[in-house]
Amino acid sequence: MASRFRGYLPVVIDVETGGFNAATDALLEVAAVTLTMDPDGTLRPDETFDFHVEPFEGANIEQAALDFTGIDPESPDRLAEPESMVIPELMKAIRKAVRDHGCTRAVMVAHNAHFDLGFVNAAVARCQFRRNPFHPFSCFDTATLAGLACGHTVLAKACRVAGIEFSNSEAHSASYDAGKTADLFCYIVNQWKQLGGWTPPIPGLPVNEQDV
Repeated sequence: MASRFRGYLPVVIDVETGGFNAATDALLEVAAVTLTMDPDGTLRPDETFDFHVEPFEGANIEQAALDFTGIDPESPDRLAEPESMVIPELMKAIRKAVRDHGCTRAVMVAHNAHFDLGFVNAAVARCQFRRNPFHPFSCFDTATLAGLACGHTVLAKACRVAGIEFSNSEAHSASYDAGKTADLFCYIVNQWKQLGGWTPPIPGLPVNEQDV
């Protein structure tokens, strides 16, 4: 894994929020899917981490955003936790995955990735968390990649082109969208491999037999 992405571990992130402004609007859900690689170089989802988040003090929440996601911030069934608990727990899990795969840092994978990266970075700053494993600005955007590989930038449509089942009724929860984004990213990377794109050498296999 480390040699495939230049020492970075791709980690898929999805956030659900109270609006579009990372500095002022609430982070309501965040989910992460770590990835792993089989011995033959096939990329696949590994572990999923999912959190419901209490809005930070003074956070703005737009009703239009709640109507879109279906989230009720006041519902006792959310079992939400404050950012000060969620962010360290999430980052600890990601840092462990980075170490386990022999990588040096994580790189975020997300659909319209700079939106998610902005909200995660804002939450990290509010919590004054100083060991953020993610690269501060580089990311893999599956909207862009899917536009190239599948001819669609909308997550649901790109998944269907890739043969990945997608339910509109389950969409717009962080855990569901992160899982589908992970499936889509793995599909694109694995398709690139099958079409003859670059892949890291497989240990123990002679160079002239490598699928590179």
